[in-house]
Amino acid sequence: MVFESTTMKNSLIILTSNEIEGVRTLFDRIPFDKFDEYLVIDWRSQDGTVEFLKEKGIKVISQREKGRGEAFRMASEIAQGDILVFFSPDGNEDPQDTTKLSKEIGNGYDMVIASRFLPQSKNDQSDSLFPYRAWANKTFTFLANFFFGGKLSDSINGFRAIRRDKFGKLKLDSKGFAIEYQLSIRALKSRYKIKEIPTIERPRIGGKSKAGSFSVGLDLLKLLLREIWIEKKY
Repeated sequence: MVFESTTMKNSLIILTSNEIEGVRTLFDRIPFDKFDEYLVIDWRSQDGTVEFLKEKGIKVISQREKGRGEAFRMASEIAQGDILVFFSPDGNEDPQDTTKLSKEIGNGYDMVIASRFLPQSKNDQSDSLFPYRAWANKTFTFLANFFFGGKLSDSINGFRAIRRDKFGKLKLDSKGFAIEYQLSIRALKSRYKIKEIPTIERPRIGGKSKAGSFSVGLDLLKLLLREIWIEKKY
């Protein structure tokens, strides 16, 4: 697919790794017709995810190396759209919000985050007595704002959109789930125009999250300290 128009084109990037239950449940709700391009970046799915998507006519690209960071970087290299919208079909993210994210980039923002912590938002632990993941997310977001001059409410959620040219300038090198945090931090360092929209985080479909709370938390802490140390030297 080659884009010839001067109008900004949008690419929907679907990230998968053994998400057959979520893909089957959400597929008909994904607004493919609102995007100029859509593709899947998959990490070694063995549960029928790839076969299901290919039967639906969706382009599936095998990830070169393990890690969510690698998936983000591959998307920026392969996708041809000016706007990259990242979506994980695990049930947490509302497919209809993908078009809202894209629209706000078209309104002049460099990056748009679907926030789980705005007044109209809801996260998957909103009704929990001890929402430890939400507390951790808010803590890391507070630290990012404090050290890098931001006003974000959700610096960690990977459900977001960004201009492809702006993505490349950040030279992201995180390998795992910390890629979203690094993306937020370096966007703040670069004084990007960032907007957040409220989102409703629903229960996960198909088992437990692949992101271990302790290991991801440790990666986020290491990343934060490194970004403080290197400042804008990247």
